Amino acid sequence: MSSSIGAAAAAASPFVTMSGTYRKVTPPLLLSTTTTSSCCSNSIILHHHHPTFQSTTELKVSPNHSITTKNLTQPKSISIYSNSNLQDAVDSFNHVLNSWSRPSIRYLNRLLGSIVKMGEYQTVLSLIEKMQFSSVEDDVCTISIAINCYCHLNRVELGFALLGSIFKRGDLPDEVTFTTLIKGLFTQRKFSEANELFIKLVREKLIEPDVFTYGTVIEGLCKSGNTKAAIELLKSMEKCNFPAHRMLHPYDTIIGRLCKDKMVSDAMSLSVEMIEKGISPNVVTYSSLIQGFGNVGQWEEATRLLREMLDKKVSPDVYTFNILVDALCEEGMVRKAEEVIEIMIESGEVPDKVTYTSLMKGLFAQGKSSEAKKLFVKLVGEKLIQPDTFIYTTMINGLCKSGDTKAAIEILKCMEKHNFEVRKMVHSYNIIIDSLCKDKMVTDAMSLFAEMKENGISPDFVTYNSLIRGLCKFGQWEEATRLLREMLEKKVSPDVYTFSILVDALCKEGRVHEAEEVVKVMIENGEVPNIFTYNSLMVGYCLQGQIENAKKVFDSMVNMGLEPNIINYGTLIKGYCKNGRIDEAMHLFKEVPRKGLNYDVVAYDTMLNGLFENGQCAAARELLHEMLAGGLSPDLHTYNILLDGLCKNRQIAKALLVFQAMKDRKLCYDVVYQNIIIDGTSKDGKFEIARKLFDEVYSNGLQPNVCTYTIMINGLCQEGLFDEAKALLMRMEECGCIPNEVTYNVMVQGFLKRSQFHDALVLLEKMVGRGFSLDESTSFMLLDILQRREDPTLLDMIQKVVPKDKSFSNRLV
Repeated sequence: MSSSIGAAAAAASPFVTMSGTYRKVTPPLLLSTTTTSSCCSNSIILHHHHPTFQSTTELKVSPNHSITTKNLTQPKSISIYSNSNLQDAVDSFNHVLNSWSRPSIRYLNRLLGSIVKMGEYQTVLSLIEKMQFSSVEDDVCTISIAINCYCHLNRVELGFALLGSIFKRGDLPDEVTFTTLIKGLFTQRKFSEANELFIKLVREKLIEPDVFTYGTVIEGLCKSGNTKAAIELLKSMEKCNFPAHRMLHPYDTIIGRLCKDKMVSDAMSLSVEMIEKGISPNVVTYSSLIQGFGNVGQWEEATRLLREMLDKKVSPDVYTFNILVDALCEEGMVRKAEEVIEIMIESGEVPDKVTYTSLMKGLFAQGKSSEAKKLFVKLVGEKLIQPDTFIYTTMINGLCKSGDTKAAIEILKCMEKHNFEVRKMVHSYNIIIDSLCKDKMVTDAMSLFAEMKENGISPDFVTYNSLIRGLCKFGQWEEATRLLREMLEKKVSPDVYTFSILVDALCKEGRVHEAEEVVKVMIENGEVPNIFTYNSLMVGYCLQGQIENAKKVFDSMVNMGLEPNIINYGTLIKGYCKNGRIDEAMHLFKEVPRKGLNYDVVAYDTMLNGLFENGQCAAARELLHEMLAGGLSPDLHTYNILLDGLCKNRQIAKALLVFQAMKDRKLCYDVVYQNIIIDGTSKDGKFEIARKLFDEVYSNGLQPNVCTYTIMINGLCQEGLFDEAKALLMRMEECGCIPNEVTYNVMVQGFLKRSQFHDALVLLEKMVGRGFSLDESTSFMLLDILQRREDPTLLDMIQKVVPKDKSFSNRLV
């Protein structure tokens, strides 16, 4: 009984290692599943199919050393009866094997080779096993076919094991067999081993590489990113004087790789060199170059290459045009893309779904949603394309981003009529649900969610995440937690992000204990909290003033093996500052670089704010100098902290210097900074400076807001300038800036302090008429005045003016 292949596998034939030594390979032949090649011919190495493996099954070696194939699993997408040609080949093989007294091994190899071309590698190995059990003597070609199959099944080590059986026969494997093994090594990403094997074979003259061998190695080197070695090998290949047309593919491979690596100048130089050597570029060459130049934004060169193609009668295909259209649209050059489509049509190529999808994405990105809609309607109405899920999803996504969720839902309804696969519909629903939640239309999102389930489309974790986030933003915690429970019940596994959304929202609302419970559920479901989850808990405790609990969370994060980042440190530092524990905050701040972390502007801002809030202005200035020395520049938020901190600590002279520095750097383009310095100077008794700064608001091209006017009205009242205060209130309303509750309370308090009771009551009447309430300070001032004056008339007047203010009425009682 012939069993050379099985025996080779069982006996672990010698494996030639890259170092030139030998080692044993004992294959418990593990087969996966399938895809392409050919028989014992040069065409073996030209196939580039990539199998999708359904399962891995062990091929055991029987006592007589032949390969057994028990429980072999057919490929997921192919069964032995799924292709009539395949069945014919198998039937022919069985007929020859069973009917001929002395079956021809050459004929059997031809049949095996035809099945290899179908990508049925596992079937081929099963037939070889059957052939061996029928006592048919295999030959070198049979072994080469088996090696090819193993390499395509990502079991190149078994291919090397069989290589030994060829040597044992006294034969020498040919270039095809070695090329197959080299390609197998490259496929398994064993790049250095593959290259070393090639070098060894050439050096020891075991093979004389042909075009296919060179091409395989060049392709493998390019995939490994070693383009330099690939070019060197190309130079060696040129010395072999292969025909020019056979050199095109290696050049194309290297040019394509250089373009992917954005080395377009090198790619262009190589293409020029190629042309100089009489090798004419083809559509693949031009497509690679066009894509390369497009990726680096060199559109003029990309379009020049397209024109050159047409001039040289190298017909661009749809793929070539689509590359350029997509790249132009990505860069916002939609009109240029439309011009390319016109050239495309003129040259006889018909734009396809990919072309129009790119164009629609480009139009949406440019805010031209109406044009995108018109294009879609035209394409569908005139039956220029049959929309698929990708086109529908592109439209839905674009419409949602442009704020036209209603139109997106209409597209979804059209999409449903086509009976697309359920899993492909989920993504479209998710886009709209997420958009509705972001637009604060959570009720509509929940309705669509219910409709989705009614239509038999199961929501995934993305759907739930969008809804939970949307509900949390509106404080609908019960509904959010109900959805989380629903996820768990339906076996839709929440991820870290899902839990973190809920934890963060609960913590910001002060419901930290509920957030802790969510974290427990998270851990029970096998999800490990990350630094962002822990940070949310820390923020929650800090907001509650429970800094010790926040520190415990920080420590537990470290104990879990997580490395705190600068955000975690910033949260804890801010918590200490808010609690007045400035020394502990500074200690933690100084710990940051010792932990290998770098300060950022936010970290400095947090510490600066804490120092100012605790009255440590000198320490804050020292920290600012340290920040500048470290190469960090203050941002607008930093300046805000400096201005506010200095003003609140009555360091007005220094605050004015900071404000002047901001003006010099043209950073005062927001009235907020004007408000801070005006308020600071006014409260410090420097009202004339405040008045001057107020007048400068207009000269700086800004408009005072309600806060600006309120600050100035308060200052005028404090100075006893009541007529000016009333005039400014009128001017404020004339400018379209409506006074708010704070404005009225400030003004009433100013009038009451100076015993301007009549004017105060007029303002009170106007204030209450607009639906505003007295704040606590105003209420106490009125009560104090009434108690001191004991004037029933005044009491009656006040009760008439503020009858709706229940809080004040209750205090009177």
